[in-house]
Amino acid sequence: MVLGSFDTDPKKGVLSLYVDSRVSVVTEEAKQWVAVTVLVFRGDRVLAMQRASAEAAGAGIWEGISGRVEADEDPLAAAKREVVEESGLRVRVRPRPVDTYAARRRGEPMTVIVFRAEHEGGEVVLSLEHDAYRWCSLEELTELGVPARLIEAAHRARKVV
Repeated sequence: MVLGSFDTDPKKGVLSLYVDSRVSVVTEEAKQWVAVTVLVFRGDRVLAMQRASAEAAGAGIWEGISGRVEADEDPLAAAKREVVEESGLRVRVRPRPVDTYAARRRGEPMTVIVFRAEHEGGEVVLSLEHDAYRWCSLEELTELGVPARLIEAAHRARKVV
């Protein structure tokens, strides 16, 4: 047996990790997505993005810039990548997250890491993932129906200097 080897059984949806002579089993139920959300501030306003009506998950909801962390990608790098992909803005992403929480995406468990960013330049160019955007006060986020946990994170992010 090789230290750190893997075996998979696609019929059972099981991944086995061999460490020394011990076996750890990871089932499909243990799989969890990791995503980032970036709250972009321009002065005292924060960017809200409305997910496209054609999106499979969360169609029509208002949120920050968000996306999944790719395999072997650092969450901070994912946050910077998502900002460029979804808005085209030039921003400075703060390296320390303002919040981390558990959520579900289409019924699957997901960990969301929230970062604060400051707008440094450019105008929003919408990707196919969003239908609209607004620069909002924190109070307006509530009116748009932004998820409560994200509003809490925005309040914390506003205090970061």
